[in-house]
Amino acid sequence: MRVKVPRLRWETFVPPFYWGCTYVLRGALWLVTRWEVRGREHVPLEGGLIVVSNHLNNADPPIVGAGVARRRIRWMAKVELFRYPFGVIPRLWGAFPVRRFEADLGAMLNAERILRQGGVLGMFPEGTRSRTGYLGRPHPGTALIALRTGAPVLPCAVTGTERLRNPLVLLRRPRFSVTIGEPIRVAAVRRPSEEQVSALTERIFEAIRALLPPEYVAPYTGSDSGGSPGGHDGRDYPGE
Repeated sequence: MRVKVPRLRWETFVPPFYWGCTYVLRGALWLVTRWEVRGREHVPLEGGLIVVSNHLNNADPPIVGAGVARRRIRWMAKVELFRYPFGVIPRLWGAFPVRRFEADLGAMLNAERILRQGGVLGMFPEGTRSRTGYLGRPHPGTALIALRTGAPVLPCAVTGTERLRNPLVLLRRPRFSVTIGEPIRVAAVRRPSEEQVSALTERIFEAIRALLPPEYVAPYTGSDSGGSPGGHDGRDYPGE
């Protein structure tokens, strides 16, 4: 009689890989940077949750995850990152792909499933890394998912990671910070209206902006334009 061997799936390896990488990263950040986390007491310990943040560098997802620490975050990441062979890493880390700036129904349903099962979803409402260092205007996808599921939104702000475009900066122990704000409570709406989505999108933007130092918020309009903190010249970061 043949014994049927259970087939291993990606999900089998995701939790140990995620937590192993997270704690190794936390140790590395303490050693090679001046890393500070504020507001970790605001992280709910159970239930569906959407973690949102500004976005400065490809290193932001693991750094925000190391800052939140108490919950495993499933990040929604651009589909280009999942190409082999390097696409193995985001898969093992528990991220899932999304076609940016499109109505990606599959990604939205996957996000809602994670939240309804009590998991944590990570999103960058700007949709891409800031090319200037300033906080850009958010897209409505985050607010739509929050309203459809009733999941609270946890605003975060990351600073300093824009300097990582030059890895040699680590020799000077740069200062990084992750600031975590109070959750935005959201009532579930079966069919959110455009006005409801727009209002929550603005609340999310204002919550992230309130956590950032003034130099990360563009003058006049708050849009993703103009100069940048740390003297960035407005060109794309490496790998953009």
